Amino acid sequence: MAVFETLLLETAADGIAVLTVNRPDKLNALNATVMRELHAAVDRIEADDTVRGVIVTGAGAKAFVAGADIAALAALDSESGTEFSRRGQAIFSRIESSSKPFLALVNGFALGGGCELAMACHLRVATTNAVFGLPETSLGTIPGFGGTQRLTQLVGKGRALELMLTGKPIKADQAMAWGLANRVDEPDAAMATARDLMGTILGRGPLAVASAIQAVLAGQEGAETGYQAEAEQFGDLCDTDDFKEGTQAFLNKRPPTFTGH
Repeated sequence: MAVFETLLLETAADGIAVLTVNRPDKLNALNATVMRELHAAVDRIEADDTVRGVIVTGAGAKAFVAGADIAALAALDSESGTEFSRRGQAIFSRIESSSKPFLALVNGFALGGGCELAMACHLRVATTNAVFGLPETSLGTIPGFGGTQRLTQLVGKGRALELMLTGKPIKADQAMAWGLANRVDEPDAAMATARDLMGTILGRGPLAVASAIQAVLAGQEGAETGYQAEAEQFGDLCDTDDFKEGTQAFLNKRPPTFTGH
């Protein structure tokens, strides 16, 4: 297990790492140390070939991440606020653009920066007591770690604006109905659901999984860019051992054995 002050990073033989924000007494709120350690944790995950997928969650039963350190936010001015936002965007963009799938297990409150962290992950499994929200307008500001963009991409402009402009949170069932959550399960079963979903993903070709993530991200820059990236990724995969193995396994009616080459 990697040693951090505010995070726990546990790896397992199945290739799934669990990254836990470990400040339960503060409802796992984001502060400068958490953000710095998230950056370091992603570095470690990217460099570790034994890690193939990551589940991100929060310690305790009450919160995934209940927002940011409001006292720190209150001290910001225009210049420091812009820099604060850009640093957060950069860290969350590293998660979103990772070649390894990240899945948020949202257990309890995912508010403000916590909701933004969950949205930076590629998939979200929510417990039945999960609550999602971007309440920043009630503080006189807006989401600053990519939330205005990712929420709109996930749920559409009208619903995104409703959540941001009212600042009112939504519960897990509504989050799933709107497309913000992929699965909802009871708190004592949600980790198993998350591991099962991640296990299914890790059973697919790892190069193909990474390429699918990159093609979807390219589409956020515009349809033409997305289609071009899709064609290039598709073509590149045709020269891989995994593509040859996957197609031959299908034709021979056997399970494929992917190597990531």
